[in-house]
Amino acid sequence: MMNAAARSSGTRWSAFWLNPSFENQTRSQSTYAALPNQEPYWRRVPKWANVPPRDFLSYNWQRANTVSCRVQLDKFLSATLPDTLASSANPLLKHIKTRNDFINDATQGLSAAPMSIRLTPHILSVIDWTNPLDDPIRRQFLPIKSAMVPDHPKLTLDSLHEEADSPVPGLVHRYPDKALFLATSICPVYCRFCTRSYAVGANTETISKSPQKPIRKRWEVVFQYIEQTPSLQDIVVSGGDAYYLEPEQINLIGERLLSIPHIKRFRFATKGLAVAPSRIFDPNDAWTSSFIDVCNHGRRVNKQVSLHTHFNHPNEINWVTRKAAKFLFEKGVIVRNQSVLLKGVNDNVETMRKLIRDLADMHITPYYVYQCDLVRGIEDLRTPLSTILDLEQRIRGTLAGFNTPSFVVDLPGGGGKRLASTYEIYDRQTGISTFKAPGLLGEKGEKIYEYFDPAPESG
Repeated sequence: MMNAAARSSGTRWSAFWLNPSFENQTRSQSTYAALPNQEPYWRRVPKWANVPPRDFLSYNWQRANTVSCRVQLDKFLSATLPDTLASSANPLLKHIKTRNDFINDATQGLSAAPMSIRLTPHILSVIDWTNPLDDPIRRQFLPIKSAMVPDHPKLTLDSLHEEADSPVPGLVHRYPDKALFLATSICPVYCRFCTRSYAVGANTETISKSPQKPIRKRWEVVFQYIEQTPSLQDIVVSGGDAYYLEPEQINLIGERLLSIPHIKRFRFATKGLAVAPSRIFDPNDAWTSSFIDVCNHGRRVNKQVSLHTHFNHPNEINWVTRKAAKFLFEKGVIVRNQSVLLKGVNDNVETMRKLIRDLADMHITPYYVYQCDLVRGIEDLRTPLSTILDLEQRIRGTLAGFNTPSFVVDLPGGGGKRLASTYEIYDRQTGISTFKAPGLLGEKGEKIYEYFDPAPESG
């Protein structure tokens, strides 16, 4: 609940928005104007009840106040959670009734998780801390040990075989004309279900990582491979997350890729728009202006540069998100979204349809909905293949075709993305589905790939 101080401020309050002529000002002379009827949503968190918009919407403030270790998380939860929690719909969590119950279970969950903790103030502020057990945002980022179930026996740490498809470190070349450039292994937040848990984030109690550091020497090997491989036309710059590249690194990567004649398009992948959206219009941060410069240069040389982001639930979207998306739209930036299908988050028609519509209303193209990958420690988040098949069947035809995402499986074993509905065989009793990937070269194109539903005890 919002505290009395926040309520007394009313719904009209002062927050910053960019003056259209801000580019002609110095970065330190940002212009602030009235933004009526917008909720200071972070004031629902007691420790941020008195933080003014100017601070909370600053990316430097977001980074400085990001929760990135267990001590910080424990302090945050102790100050934020109510004494008594709303009961969970999950029978495995019925015994968690108090603040201390939750903190103890979360501590144990982090000890068993493959991903370390990193949460921005923005994402922490959109979680309903009166009902954290069933909150769809909490489920994505903060594991609860009592909800965790045993991993599927067919799981491997690098289930998509990215390292096996890397001709040089940090570049995954699986498709004939496209490659994935892992420019960094740091993100503004760490998702529990990250398919790249073998490399992303700090070491945990269960996994020692193989990080991809954002250093020029490593990148040069990647650039040379791209230059020497004329079949490549399309590059995904990811990681990690492109939000954790410095503005000059965005420029460096962009200019280098644009200079390669056979590269026709590339995109920077970032969850930043979902987890720290105010950075997009922060006049004191140069990340967005650097990215827009690369986009504009791309247009001048007839090459497409775009932004791919990652929203999974409508609750991740608020007025700050919409302002950021509007800013990118007005600057001509192409933005597409990739969602992951997650149990208890977005695995019903109403939630998924609303997410798709909300994205489309922000001029963000709903591009993919992924079947959740086989990742260690997140079996409680996976759904059977039947769920994504049912979602597509019920959603397709209710939205404009260009706003209907592709519902896909990224095949274990390196088979790449295939439409979920193109399975060869799906045995719902055993939970095993098989696929072919004829677009891949050589033996990989002839291989039969298997996807495995969650084990019955976790379903």
